[in-house]
This record gives sequence, structure tokens and C-alpha cells, in this order.
Amino acid sequence: MHLTVELTYPADVADVAALLSDPDFVRWRAGRPGAGSVSRVDVTGDPTSGFTVSLRRTLTTDAIPAQVRPFVGECLEIRQTEAWEAAGSGRHVGTVVVEITGAPVRMTGTLVLEPHPQGGCRQVYTGELRASVPLFAAAVEEAAAGAVRRTLESEEQSLRDWLAGA
Repeated sequence: MHLTVELTYPADVADVAALLSDPDFVRWRAGRPGAGSVSRVDVTGDPTSGFTVSLRRTLTTDAIPAQVRPFVGECLEIRQTEAWEAAGSGRHVGTVVVEITGAPVRMTGTLVLEPHPQGGCRQVYTGELRASVPLFAAAVEEAAAGAVRRTLESEEQSLRDWLAGA
């Protein structure tokens, strides 16, 4: 299943990249209500030379349709890794891998952080989400896509709150 999620921020690319690579911010956003329970956060590098952000979190499956829950259990452990290249031409590009353990689901794709035509900047996740569950792969992929989308949208709100001084 193809998945594209666009997040927008009222700040420029350099400021958002600095936050995305700041371990304190990453821990803060990952621990917010609705973001799940965080078990690990690792950040290496910086926006100038490139950086990698890895998180592990656990989400409840109460937002997943009841008919799919037997395949994924009561919790989803999500492992998310973003590898960002050094800034180039006023934007950052990178790769993302999101794995949902216990629910053989994996998303691989690309990331772009670039100026938005109406001001500020946008972060675009584009990827392919696959579930390896015979017969029910489409239903599991749809449910997992919703969980990934909600998580990313929660991160968007977290960054906006941080910028606003919350």
C-alpha cells in the first residue's frame, strides 16, 4: 500500500531540521500523550553533516478495527528510523523505515524537508507499507497505515507546540 503523509510547520527548513536532530526535542515529542510509550530514542549527527533518528515506542491497538486486532495483539511496538542527508539546495532528504513488530508490517520510503510555497516548510513522508499476513494483508496494511499516519500527525503537532513555546 502506498502511503504519503505531508506535515507543515510555521518555521524554516533550518529551524525544523535543528529540532528534528535535537535529542531533547525528540524525547519530548515521543513522550507526549497520544504518541505512545517510548522505550528508546537515539539521535546521531547534525543537520550540517546529516543525522539519524531512531525511536522505539509502543502504541495500544484500540484505534485499530476489532477484526484486525487478533493479528496484531493489544499493543504495537513501532521502530522508526529516519536517516537524513546533509542539507543541500535549502532542503533535506532522507530515508525512513517504520517496522511494526509482532504484526509483520514494514514501511520503507523517503523523506523530504523543504520550503513550503505558502511559507514555513513541509515534511513529506512517501513510502510503501507492506504486511505479510496471508489473506488479511490488505486489512492489516490499512489499519497500520492509519496508525502510522496518526503517529506522524501527532509529531507534527508536537513540533508546532514546541515552536509555540508549549
